[in-house]
Amino acid sequence: MNDLTNRIRTIRDALTKGLVERDVAVRLALLAALTGEHLLLVGPPGTAKSLVARRLRRAFKDAAYFERLLTKFSVPEELFGPLSIKGLEEDRYERLTDSYLPTASVAFLDEIFKANSAILNALLTLLNEREFDNGARREPTPLVAVVGASNELPEGEELDALFDRFLLRLHVGPVSKDAFPGLLKLQGDVEANISEELGLTESDLDAVRKEAGKVRVPDDVTALLCDLRDWCRGQGIPVSDRRWRKVVKLLQTSAWTSGRDAVSIWDCWLLQHCLWSKAEDGQKICEWYASRVGAMAGEPSRFVHVVQAWEGKLRKNKEGKSQKQDEEGRLLYSGRDGKDTPDRGRQNFNLSPDFKLSPAMEPTRYEPAYIWDCLQQLEKIQTDMNTHKGKVEERIRTLENDVHKHLWVMDDFAEPASRGLEKARDDAEGLIERLEKVKRGYKDLPRKEEEP
Repeated sequence: MNDLTNRIRTIRDALTKGLVERDVAVRLALLAALTGEHLLLVGPPGTAKSLVARRLRRAFKDAAYFERLLTKFSVPEELFGPLSIKGLEEDRYERLTDSYLPTASVAFLDEIFKANSAILNALLTLLNEREFDNGARREPTPLVAVVGASNELPEGEELDALFDRFLLRLHVGPVSKDAFPGLLKLQGDVEANISEELGLTESDLDAVRKEAGKVRVPDDVTALLCDLRDWCRGQGIPVSDRRWRKVVKLLQTSAWTSGRDAVSIWDCWLLQHCLWSKAEDGQKICEWYASRVGAMAGEPSRFVHVVQAWEGKLRKNKEGKSQKQDEEGRLLYSGRDGKDTPDRGRQNFNLSPDFKLSPAMEPTRYEPAYIWDCLQQLEKIQTDMNTHKGKVEERIRTLENDVHKHLWVMDDFAEPASRGLEKARDDAEGLIERLEKVKRGYKDLPRKEEEP
């Protein structure tokens, strides 16, 4: 684990100290900042949304902070600064941006969807490109992350682009019944104490983003994302291609800051906070993911299809019928006396000359080489399935440690993850047992006699 990872872990723990049920919000805010993205908090007033942003500011050394409550009457001057009188005298339309959003590193914009059209275009450019059009000049801004807040989700197509700028989204409600006594016991405001040397700098952010871009995305994660995309389409959850690309970048950052050079299945815990447009969809995605943590490179679904195909093939082989032959290789027919005969019509001289006997049928006998080849293929599939089962069992053994040491995943996810893994193991065992029955079926198929 590198030094920067240790620093980020220490900062994360300091930022969450003294908060009740706001760990997820703080973690997502910090990860958003490290990735170069933004966080949207949706929930009623009084749920510590602004506190999350104020704490995030403390993670960065010498970070300018900006905070504003928007209303439908808000004007651009409130966010971007007043017009320069001197500039107007010189025929220049410029704003004095010092101490306003264009010079902030961390910002909190409350009721962000109240932004009107006079503010919206400039805000979109600032959030996405980190640039601000000040008069005739487009100026770069030091913006690290914006924490947006709203009591409700946006309504109207004109706000869709603004909503899309927030890769991470979290519904924040009042503390739960179990946590409420702890809230009442809090005394005063607990500060997030982060020493000067721990504070993240611009060079730290550059290092995170550069190294995160080198993190591998393994086949099992790619397969899970592909399956999730199909599932989202089936559920009517719209996710743009651009958002999927941003999701991969987020997963890479999650992996690297957790001290790994490859994205793991556990990083995908974050997906529930990236893909929803309605809060209830986030819970659906979480449940889907919890049930899929045993999946690796699409193997469970692939194995199901493979076993079903082999069961169907064996069934056809068992049902196969061939015409009997005598020792000389002549085809046999069912005679009227119950005996098989190679002559199809001679025994029936007392009947119509056109009468023909029916072929004498028996279960198809298969070449030993064919049966041997099928068994070899089944052995290979069974070996792959046992390997998959072993990986799932290894995940079960290391689950608690993997989740606990992860920088961003909450510890309470271990329980639903465990259920998902145990189901994956049981499913694998069931498929292996079904494949074993197929093998026995092929061993019992009728065989042709081998020539001496």
